[in-house]
Amino acid sequence: MRKLIVAEHISLDGIIQAPGGPEEDPSGGFRLGGWIVPYADEATGQAVQDLFVQPFELLLGRRTYDIWAAYWPRVRAGHAIADLFNSVPKHVATHRPDTLDWQYSHALEDDLVDAIRALKHQDGVNLLTWGSGDMVRQLLAAGLVDELRLLIYPVVLGRGKRLFDDDAQVSAFTLAHSTSTPGGVLITRYMRSGEVRTGAFEEVE
Repeated sequence: MRKLIVAEHISLDGIIQAPGGPEEDPSGGFRLGGWIVPYADEATGQAVQDLFVQPFELLLGRRTYDIWAAYWPRVRAGHAIADLFNSVPKHVATHRPDTLDWQYSHALEDDLVDAIRALKHQDGVNLLTWGSGDMVRQLLAAGLVDELRLLIYPVVLGRGKRLFDDDAQVSAFTLAHSTSTPGGVLITRYMRSGEVRTGAFEEVE
């Protein structure tokens, strides 16, 4: 059974909307698009590259797919990330399968959760999703996320689309790796580890 890995740029208050640019996703009146740009450096770039060391297939929500499909196929050949994204299978949550024109793109059929659960049970490489907030929240609610790769930025944005909502399945994760960049970005890797444990502190006499 293959893993589902979710990678996100995320603020201290849990927002993942429009990290890369002002026009990326201004829905809901969000005006802070591009909030990761001032923190971009060699360390954050390497963290992104590290995601692609192992073979993967992309799993994307429709909004993220449209943004990427309008960009990556137009990048010149020889660009490491573009060459990867253009060549791997892309599984897309969409109600408009006939409009998927990026090569190697496939629409997920029927119920989203059932379709992704079936994908995970197939033989093959891991599934990687980035952005795709609406879809990821459904996957978290269904308990299908095996690993979180979070780049946590030292900003509080106040409003915007968040990674976690009240429907997320209660789960415990183990911190498998963490480091920080000179600009204060935390680069983390969390592995799903089971149920949340609770307890009570002993009273001190």
